[in-house]
Amino acid sequence: MLVKEQPTTFSPRPKSFVALMEMYEINYMQLRLLCGDVRNLPAETVSRVERCIPVAVRMIDNSAHTSTVLLTYLFSEKNGEQQTSRPDMLIRIYHDSRQAEVISHRCRLSDEPVQYWGKELDTMLLCRWRMNRFLYKWVSYLRRQGHGFS
Repeated sequence: MLVKEQPTTFSPRPKSFVALMEMYEINYMQLRLLCGDVRNLPAETVSRVERCIPVAVRMIDNSAHTSTVLLTYLFSEKNGEQQTSRPDMLIRIYHDSRQAEVISHRCRLSDEPVQYWGKELDTMLLCRWRMNRFLYKWVSYLRRQGHGFS
């Protein structure tokens, strides 16, 4: 009697398309834990935790199936009046598929282009992987500090 072999499954490779889709799902869950249902947030809200930098979430767009939010730190200038925000992460949340994707970001205080490892160009997959991995780590850090918006 011949035994039919079962197909082998592999974990997604880091920086692969499959892993990127998993990252979107994990980011959705992380944002739900940080913000609750973003559709119920006010137009702008700030989380303040003692001895931590305030974090703001601003609703950019809200429709039946997607929401777009801006997540950023609020740094006070020395005079205490002007606030500088970085990183600015524009995040699209897909409610039906339960995924969250970084669609734009600014992490540096200057607007000069960033080059990674001396490369002139990066693939779209690696760029998205890098941005969304940053969101994953940042939201995890914010939650550990006690930030929340729900």
